[in-house]
Amino acid sequence: MSRTTSAAAFATAAVAAVAGCTSTAEYMQKLEPQAVETAVNRGKFEMNCPAATGSILSKDMLQPAVQGIRFSGPERAEYTVGVSGCGQRATYLVICPLDQSGCWSAGSRNVIR
Repeated sequence: MSRTTSAAAFATAAVAAVAGCTSTAEYMQKLEPQAVETAVNRGKFEMNCPAATGSILSKDMLQPAVQGIRFSGPERAEYTVGVSGCGQRATYLVICPLDQSGCWSAGSRNVIR
């Protein structure tokens, strides 16, 4: 009887925890504008083009780089953003941790002419 009660309590807690959490897809959707802004700002500077615009080419979820017993890094959303303007195009890789500490442009600029 005690085992059944604890199993039911665990199942209820698990369902409540999952229901209260925001899904990974929702986080990725929420961080997308910040990722585009990060890439566009870098593109405007590198291309010397204040009129540059950006769009998401692809996105993926990355697992934490560090996973341990007591510590685990945040999951990260990875976006490939295309930036174009002033007759130039470039792609940028943007990483956004799900802990919402900000996005940064990783990797180098790939110029497509």
